[in-house]
Parts: sequence; structure tokens; C-alpha cells
Amino acid sequence: MQNPFEEIDARLFKIEALLLEMKHKPVLPGPQPDHDKLFSIEEAANFLKLSVSTVYSKVSKGELPSMKRDKRLYFSKLDLLNYIRQGKRKTLSDTAREAKIYCSTKNEVGHGKS
Repeated sequence: MQNPFEEIDARLFKIEALLLEMKHKPVLPGPQPDHDKLFSIEEAANFLKLSVSTVYSKVSKGELPSMKRDKRLYFSKLDLLNYIRQGKRKTLSDTAREAKIYCSTKNEVGHGKS
């Protein structure tokens, strides 16, 4: 029967070798992660299912997050997704849960004021 400490030591040696190999392996540039993708005005309009003029209008009103560089507008896909999520409507159960939490915290604060 092999000593368990020798088996652990052998495994640690393999792990260390793999880590050193990963550390010294050159990182190859790959495709940009999808969530970091930048859109042009046309791509953003298509993504949001809006007209280009509506997107321009929302940008000028400060409703839509954008970046400007050399007279060109750019839109982060992540920012656009967050913009869409901000329009999420709460369900009745969400509202009831928030009301219950609000009332319970108000009661706790009210009881401490004697």
C-alpha cells in the first residue's frame, strides 16, 4: 500500500506543473466577449428594435447610455441590456414582499422610540 502522503505530494507536483505551464503560456488575443461588444447607432437601434431617429432622440434626452468619439456614437451591449432591464415591471408578489419588509422595518423603528 502506497503512503497517502506520497500520493498527495505527487498530485501537488502535477498541479504545480500545470499552474507554471499556464503562467508561462502566452495569452492569445481572442474574440471580444459578447457582453463587452460595442454597437454602432444602427446596430443599437436594431438590438433595441427602435428606429435610428428614436435612438438619437433618446441619447439627446439622456435616456440611453452612449459613448461619443470623433462624432460617432457607440453603445455598450451591457449598458443596453441594463437599460432594458430598468423597465422591468414588478409583479404583485414583488410589491407585496416589499410592502411587508417596509412595514416590518417601520414597526421595528417605531418600537425603539419609547
